[in-house]
Amino acid sequence: MNKLKSTTWKWIRWIAIAALVAGIAYWWKFSPVRVELHPVQRGSITGEVMGTGTLEARIHATVSPKISGRIVEVLVDQGSRVTRGDVLVRLDDAELKQQVAIADANVNSAQAAIVRISADKDRAVAVYQQARRNNTRVQSLLEKNAASRDDADKATEMLAVAQSGTTSAEAAIAEAQTELIAAQVTAQYQTARFQDTKILAPFDGLVVKRSHEEGDVVVPGSSILTLISTDELWIHAWVDETEMSKLEPEQTARIVFRSEPLRSYPGKVARLGREADRETREFVVDVHALELPKNWAVGQRAESFIQVERREDALLVPADLLLQRDGETGVFVNAGGRAQWRAVQIGIRSRDAVEVTGGLEQTDTLAVPVSSRVLLSNGRRISAE
Repeated sequence: MNKLKSTTWKWIRWIAIAALVAGIAYWWKFSPVRVELHPVQRGSITGEVMGTGTLEARIHATVSPKISGRIVEVLVDQGSRVTRGDVLVRLDDAELKQQVAIADANVNSAQAAIVRISADKDRAVAVYQQARRNNTRVQSLLEKNAASRDDADKATEMLAVAQSGTTSAEAAIAEAQTELIAAQVTAQYQTARFQDTKILAPFDGLVVKRSHEEGDVVVPGSSILTLISTDELWIHAWVDETEMSKLEPEQTARIVFRSEPLRSYPGKVARLGREADRETREFVVDVHALELPKNWAVGQRAESFIQVERREDALLVPADLLLQRDGETGVFVNAGGRAQWRAVQIGIRSRDAVEVTGGLEQTDTLAVPVSSRVLLSNGRRISAE
């Protein structure tokens, strides 16, 4: 008897639990879902192509020395504005200053040698002219038997010696001139090396990086500073190759820096890349930044949104309200207090909105559950907030 009672109570408990679960399921299925209602609106929409990239300078340079040396002074720092020709860095010039002085002394010595040899040539020419006149006179006397053959031979010999002296003087002058040219070239070389101890700005720009300090020893190719021109800064953006046909230079763009995600800055397409990455299937689009944030840095990440089309008086739906269901894109609308699924056709997409070209009317109202944990189904009762 007791065993029968126990079994009966167990069945009663199970029936009660089942009834409670069934009631909860019924309530869950058929009770109204609280929703927010969003009217479908008309307005203008801009189609955009998005590319992610970094802020870069079109013109940039690594400032490095032409000669090896020790840095004695760096006159600029990161963030410094410079003008073309400004002295940026000074290297130790004591040894090169001595080399320039030695080279200048060699030039002066070569010039003095030319003056001295030129005087010797003048003297040799005078001796030659005297010997030629004497030889002419002796040869004339010989024809008249007024001079001996021995006198005539001596006069001829003296003329030959004098002529050799002029030739030697001319050769000495040529050699001295060659030595002068070599000394002048050496002086120019040493002067240029001395001037290279001052590293100048190659163009107007902004110093964005400083790599060395006073006392460091640098060699040709060593990066001391990085300099950019701020005349043209652009976003070096990577865009999917499927968007290539929509793009062309001079298109309007907006730039969103990750440091200010809620603000857009104006831009313009500067040029299109002509080589796609064979792995990512993207190509480069350079977007000229017409305006920059107060604080910016070369290399910082940003998104470029390039305007490729625009539609006026379009039927618009917020982009985040679109749903995917059974392979279709659509929304739920309020149909007399019940949710109704509408598959829609999509046109232009912007950052925040989507153009609907079919499946909705302007009189429709979108229904969106208040709780993200609740999913609507076709025909489900709804109640507006």
